[in-house]
Amino acid sequence: MNIPVLDLNGKSSAKIELPSCFEEPLRIDLIRRLFHSERSFSFQPKGNFWRAGLQTTAGYFGRRHAKRQTINRGMSRLPRIKLPKGRLGAVRIVPFAAKGRRAHPPKPYKRIVQRINIKEKNKAIRSAIAATANLELVKKRGHKFGSEVPLVVSDSFESIKKTKQVIDFLKKIGVWKDIERSKKTAKKRTSRKKGKKVRKSVLIVVGEDKGIWKAARNLPGVDVVDAEKLTAQLLAPGGEPGRLTLWTESAVEKIENENLYE
Repeated sequence: MNIPVLDLNGKSSAKIELPSCFEEPLRIDLIRRLFHSERSFSFQPKGNFWRAGLQTTAGYFGRRHAKRQTINRGMSRLPRIKLPKGRLGAVRIVPFAAKGRRAHPPKPYKRIVQRINIKEKNKAIRSAIAATANLELVKKRGHKFGSEVPLVVSDSFESIKKTKQVIDFLKKIGVWKDIERSKKTAKKRTSRKKGKKVRKSVLIVVGEDKGIWKAARNLPGVDVVDAEKLTAQLLAPGGEPGRLTLWTESAVEKIENENLYE
């Protein structure tokens, strides 16, 4: 598949042959499995204090003739707090009592990481790469743009160091509409989280970062990544393939020459 390469003026300057991974069959099930696997590595183990609910003087006094026994007193035979002068207080320790222990607290040794085989992982990434070249899938995600996909630009794009230059270039190729969409649909997070929830916009894949990351990092919804560090969270946010992706010429050649994700 020959694709035109765009220069910084937004015009076609040459053509490039895309790697075979751009023609990989779509496997949404594998993409979503890899997405959940990558997300699981960010989970934090949870567990309670092993003495929670047990730090009390409460005990079970049920022997018939022992001190503090509760037989024939109209009291349930449950662990109760020791009070002065041989008296008993409220029920503690048992799960159904107020301030008692939890019946089944979260365990810190619970298996929360979902692992995936390396062959399945690579196939999922190849499938997600192919989805970025599917016009129907990209539009289905809600991206707004006025050009064909996939978008391949010259390597001079990697050397841009000014955000203004990135904005001018994205306007020339008709992608700036999608970044405006991402900015307009930003929602305020809950009180526990700061900042805003911004929808994903353009993904820029480069062969080598020569300044483009700093130039594009503050654009809403835009991510910049090296071709050898692609993940399902970047290519298919939320497990939905078809993200609008901008490839540099060296990134495409890097995938082809180094047999990445094969």
